[in-house]
Amino acid sequence: MELFKKNWFFFLVIIVAFLLDRVKKIYVIDFFLTQKIETHYLTSFINIVLIWNTGIAFGLLESDSNFYHFLSVLIFCLIAFLLIWLLMSQSKFEKISISLIVGGALGNFYDRVIYNAVPDFIDLHYLDFHWFVFNVSDIIVTLGIILLIMKDIVLKKYA
Repeated sequence: MELFKKNWFFFLVIIVAFLLDRVKKIYVIDFFLTQKIETHYLTSFINIVLIWNTGIAFGLLESDSNFYHFLSVLIFCLIAFLLIWLLMSQSKFEKISISLIVGGALGNFYDRVIYNAVPDFIDLHYLDFHWFVFNVSDIIVTLGIILLIMKDIVLKKYA
């Protein structure tokens, strides 16, 4: 119980990140089911599309169901490792960064378990060049990773 009291804010960050992702995914899935369209054009460089990703980040490593289950177990182990790292870390900045990564990873892990795929829907593009389609969890995880990298760069620069 002491660990929770000491880290309640970081668990709250995880929950908020997870819920933000869930709300956006539920909205997008519902939108595409009710509108019966393939693409929703937001701007000249952002489309909303619904892609079911059975691989890892950005649709990489899509393959058969055995490898999919192996990846899911690996992701679960990574989340568990990150939670242990969060609890052991002394740096609040590092804990926030890890909390963002865990919250986003839990969002995508939840989808892997419930849907057997992760719904990706943000399509950034310039003319005919389209970046990988991604979701809110991917943004949250990426933000957490960038913050961890920035922390390491700043610490090395001023250490």
